[in-house]
Amino acid sequence: MKTIAPCLLALALGASVQPALADDDCDAPVAHWQPRDAVLRMAAEQGWQVQRLKIDDGCYEIRATDAQGRAFKARIDPQTLAIVKLKPHRERERRRGHD
Repeated sequence: MKTIAPCLLALALGASVQPALADDDCDAPVAHWQPRDAVLRMAAEQGWQVQRLKIDDGCYEIRATDAQGRAFKARIDPQTLAIVKLKPHRERERRRGHD
């Protein structure tokens, strides 16, 4: 009985972590989405040069460079245009270092 309790605790903790992994997904109904042009305007206001704009997991996803030329990916909430996730785009930076 003593070995079952730690296993159940580990299982419960593991189950509670799972939803946190999907936090960067967006779930706004399509009827409430702002148009792609609004996303591009928001990016321009940030000083971003957008190379690609696509939809992934219900979010707008931008591949761009900032005003300093650093490459990154950003996930944007399609309803509010809030930045959900922002991370450096490593593949492009690696290529840039080899040029």
